[in-house]
Amino acid sequence: MNLVVLSSSIVGSKTRIAMDYALKALKEHYPDVATTLIDLADYQLPFSDGRNYLEYEGDTQWVTKTIMDADALIIGTPIFQASIPATLKNIFDLLPVNAFRDKVIGMVITAGSPKHYLVAEQQLKPILAYMKAQIVQTYVFIEEKDFYQKQIINDDILFRINRLIEDMVLVTKTYTTLRQEKEKEYGF
Repeated sequence: MNLVVLSSSIVGSKTRIAMDYALKALKEHYPDVATTLIDLADYQLPFSDGRNYLEYEGDTQWVTKTIMDADALIIGTPIFQASIPATLKNIFDLLPVNAFRDKVIGMVITAGSPKHYLVAEQQLKPILAYMKAQIVQTYVFIEEKDFYQKQIINDDILFRINRLIEDMVLVTKTYTTLRQEKEKEYGF
């Protein structure tokens, strides 16, 4: 299994802190899962211009190909101005419409307001569904108060990240097995 952990903000530190914890937990509990961290702050990606993702070069080609080759993704995103950041929307625009077909997607949301959970429900989930993702419904929502001195201090949040990872691995393995069995029925 190939799982990508995507930190989708180029500013701030909270989303990356949460993604680092998720990556550490993945490696501890599931060492057989191949993991890749993509922090968009580390890459120079142009705005999508409608080309096929394979026609891009450099960072853009590597990021999009890595996402396309993944079996599962954990998308970490902050909420800015009651919306997903433009950097995450740009990733969606760089990818084809069916980019997440046969991929399991989990979410970790960081926000300054408890009301911002609606962004995941009203914006992010519909985009992922449109792109054909198998969405793990229980995402992790982390507020400002759950951080202190660049660490997550709420044990419930840490438990929920661990549970998300467990669910991601289980759903991905189950979905992959079911898909392979279905493909065998076609006989070609």
